[in-house]
Amino acid sequence: MSIHVSTGIPSFSSRSERFQALPLVDLGKALASQLIVWHHLALYGPMCEVAEPLAPALRDWLVEQGRLAVQVFLVMAGFLAARSMLPHPAAAPRATGVAAAIGRRFLRLAEPAWVALLAAMFAAWVARGLIEHPTIPEAPTLLQVLAHLLMVQDVAGLEALSAGVWYVAIDLQLFALVALLCGLRRGIARPARSALTTLTTLTVMLLLAGITLSLLRFNRDPDLDVWAIYFVGAYGLGMLAHWAVSARRPVSRIGWLLAILALTGLALWLDWRVRILLAGTSALVLALLVPLDLRLPAWLARPVAVLSHISYTVFLLHYPVLLLTGALIGRLWPDAPEVHALGLVLAWALSLLAGWALQSALDRRERARQSVRRPQPLARPAAGAVGDDQRTAVPG
Repeated sequence: MSIHVSTGIPSFSSRSERFQALPLVDLGKALASQLIVWHHLALYGPMCEVAEPLAPALRDWLVEQGRLAVQVFLVMAGFLAARSMLPHPAAAPRATGVAAAIGRRFLRLAEPAWVALLAAMFAAWVARGLIEHPTIPEAPTLLQVLAHLLMVQDVAGLEALSAGVWYVAIDLQLFALVALLCGLRRGIARPARSALTTLTTLTVMLLLAGITLSLLRFNRDPDLDVWAIYFVGAYGLGMLAHWAVSARRPVSRIGWLLAILALTGLALWLDWRVRILLAGTSALVLALLVPLDLRLPAWLARPVAVLSHISYTVFLLHYPVLLLTGALIGRLWPDAPEVHALGLVLAWALSLLAGWALQSALDRRERARQSVRRPQPLARPAAGAVGDDQRTAVPG
């Protein structure tokens, strides 16, 4: 399976401005998202094939190793999910219902994904009229479209209409598992200290059990890679990394670090997988470096923040951009390696532009929603009257 973000994304859909105190996360998202885009540029369409003689080793590396960047997104998605929903195992259960939380996550992921799906179907339609190539999707069926809208296309065994849509579905599944864990905690929570201790122990046991089963069993079965259980290992390591960062006592922090090391080491001893090595390393880097509050140089901080912020929309839109660019260049210059190499660079640049445009539209709509939710100030009172201009905080 080729990769999609996340993201968070990384998750992909996490907004970077909400995590300004985590430049390391922004840097990881920015680098991983660009690597994923180039993985797909090297994998799909005629441009990578025609341009391959110019740099065959580079293309081979991007195809074989570029997809590993998804592990970074999985770990960071778990880290950010823990930060927002379960910052430490003894955290007080949240009042938000499971269905409501999953529904909000679905809409946040799906709305831009639906835009990208329309773009991908249009791009494939145009590409089919210009050239013939096996990586161009066929005209979709109604069942395919409906499955993609509901993010169940891989579970249903249907062919994907765009590169990476599987990750969006997996992100939703993983988030749903965390939401269910939080819902379980809320269902059994009691005010007594003994109950809180039991709740904390249960939380730790369930997460460790899920990570262990995923790393030692589920992640070794390729047939399970359409389900969240295949990826819980990397995602859960990211959650453990956040628990290490948020630990108040040094002994607790050391304990979570040892848990990451032990689980990763055991998984690699049983079955060496580079993806698990990268996931474990990413979790350790977050756990060790985030508390240091490292800052990026001023010249690097801004572009990294922008690339992180648009990582999800770039991920969604780079495939239709690639289809259109590749089809046009393949039609006009079918046997010109240099032109196709320039086409790959052009597709990358246009993907960034398209992602920025979609993210800007999403940001404007979000600001409009917040302005609607924010109470408007009362009319200015007449002279001598008592005014009241108190405002409530707007949720992020």
